Amino acid sequence: MISPDDAGGGAPTPQARLSSDIGPRAASAIVMIAAALTTLWLGGDVFILFWLGCALALHWEWQRIIEAPQGRARFWAGAAFLVLAVALVRWAMVESGFAAVALGAAALAWLGGPGKRIWAASGLVYAASVVISVTLLRVLSRIDGTQAILWLFAVVWGTDVMAYFGGRLIGGPKLWPRLSPSKTWAGFIVGVFSGGVLGLLCLMVSAEYENVPVGPLFLLGLLAGAVAQAGDFFESAVKRRFGVKDSSHLIPGHGGFMDRLDGFIAAAAFAGLVGWLKSAGPGFVAIGLLRW
Repeated sequence: MISPDDAGGGAPTPQARLSSDIGPRAASAIVMIAAALTTLWLGGDVFILFWLGCALALHWEWQRIIEAPQGRARFWAGAAFLVLAVALVRWAMVESGFAAVALGAAALAWLGGPGKRIWAASGLVYAASVVISVTLLRVLSRIDGTQAILWLFAVVWGTDVMAYFGGRLIGGPKLWPRLSPSKTWAGFIVGVFSGGVLGLLCLMVSAEYENVPVGPLFLLGLLAGAVAQAGDFFESAVKRRFGVKDSSHLIPGHGGFMDRLDGFIAAAAFAGLVGWLKSAGPGFVAIGLLRW
């Protein structure tokens, strides 16, 4: 992304940098947050369909960005395998869902042609990771499902928002200027710490968590926030590799779904993996994530 500092006309003040793009970002964020919270509250198939729609948009954007051969065939083949995988996971056939993703990735690799096979296959895995992770955490988990997603929202949104404000207001050394010229170490530290705190507070205010294990969950929040920031850098690296500024223009004022969900995708996959490794099966992934 192009930072205001690179646009010419002298170095703007922190307040000028802060106000230059906050309007469009805030508007798109409010719409996405409202939709995410509403579908989380409704749960079930409504929740899954919302995130499946996001995953299909991510799949389309990725396949569009890499400009491999047979674009339509890659999109429709990947979409079919993505829907199949989510349906299998929805009915607790999780391993079969993973197998569907693997088969779909293989099909996209074949369609992608020389030089783009790995890229084409990776796009389906990238899109599937978020919808499968949140389905395991919210829909399949017998208890703690809503709390797990709320915790994830608090960590990722807190990290994203506070990294933005911290970086713009504090400034300082750049974190990785080659990939993201506007991100700073100050923003990263403020964001990750804030995400960890907000995630912890989100659980502490719940009546179901009277004795919250502060240390483990705060550390888990810090790790999830750092993973979310890594997801942001990963998406920037993909776009830079293919010379793209925005993943698409599906979201007014903020580009595409990859631009909006990059950190959440990585953090959701991380949370799903942690919960899966600690759980006793598909119905206990949220418990595995939150109960320490």
